Amino acid sequence: MLTREKLLEKLKKTVLKTQIIIEAFEDVDRADFVLPEHKKNAYIDEPLPILAEQTISQPTTVAIMTEILKPAIGMKILEVGTGSGYQTAILAEVVGKKGKIYTLERIPELFEFAKKNLEEYENIENFYGNGVDGFPSWAPYDRIIVTADATEVSDYLLYQLKPEGILIIPVNGELMKIEKTEWGDKKETPMGNFSFVPLVKD
Repeated sequence: MLTREKLLEKLKKTVLKTQIIIEAFEDVDRADFVLPEHKKNAYIDEPLPILAEQTISQPTTVAIMTEILKPAIGMKILEVGTGSGYQTAILAEVVGKKGKIYTLERIPELFEFAKKNLEEYENIENFYGNGVDGFPSWAPYDRIIVTADATEVSDYLLYQLKPEGILIIPVNGELMKIEKTEWGDKKETPMGNFSFVPLVKD
């Protein structure tokens, strides 16, 4: 059985490069975000089933997305698709007490599952609802991360991103990094193919 230490060692060798992100992965235990029946497999570098036919992402994928997003202390981040809360917790550790994570989940049982998993974090605000078009109530954001596969990039998300902010979103199976310039233009960079559950608009 793979251990947490071996998983972290693998991530550090292959993906994790930023010290504050490395520390976040060391502080957040993936076993706290999986279902009881899957805890024995928590440190396998693969997606695992959670609730409502959804999955907790492969640790390597979470690490890649976090490094691409470039979160930092004090940032305000929007996450669309809380899932079990694993990615949310990683981001919360990085931004620290001066930062804030706003996270949305559209599936009721997952919303409750993640809210319980994240209850120790005072810098996370959990919201029940669909985040396809973002969450304008607290915009603009330094960073936006979408954890489900979209068919296109919503202009609403880009409007809610601060100048010089970063949006990462899977689009038709390809992870896209979108950087907003200080003049409001955008630079899109494909970051490779990944498998995510579909982004659904209710």
